[in-house]
Amino acid sequence: MADAYITALTMLSRRELSETQIRTRLARKAFEDDDIEAAIERLRQDGTINDRRVALSAARLESTIRHRGRARVIQKLRTLGIAGDVVESAVNEVFEEVDENALLDRAFERRLRGQAPKDLDEKGRARIVRGLAAQGFTIGHILKRFRGLE
Repeated sequence: MADAYITALTMLSRRELSETQIRTRLARKAFEDDDIEAAIERLRQDGTINDRRVALSAARLESTIRHRGRARVIQKLRTLGIAGDVVESAVNEVFEEVDENALLDRAFERRLRGQAPKDLDEKGRARIVRGLAAQGFTIGHILKRFRGLE
């Protein structure tokens, strides 16, 4: 057990990881399931591992630094293997602090590349809508933003 625990601590010293990520990485290093579970439990007891803390950190990174919308942030947190209720709670907390309209405006301006929205043809508009939707913004908000510029 000590080896799996020490290995997990080493992983966590580099960056925060979710329980699922640690479990997967320890399994990849061929640790026994019992050793992995014992290490995870010890990390939980120490307070070294906390999925809520990981979720909040990742949600802040995705929203404020990478300018992602709510849907994309949720998708990212789910890929980290964090439980749904923890994901929802973290995203709600982060988006109380973040102005989602300002995020959309910034992403919209970057996608326009200096062009005026009225100069875009249908293909250009579709490209921007797809790009913003991929960033996690809702189609309704995107189209509302387009209409606000016309």
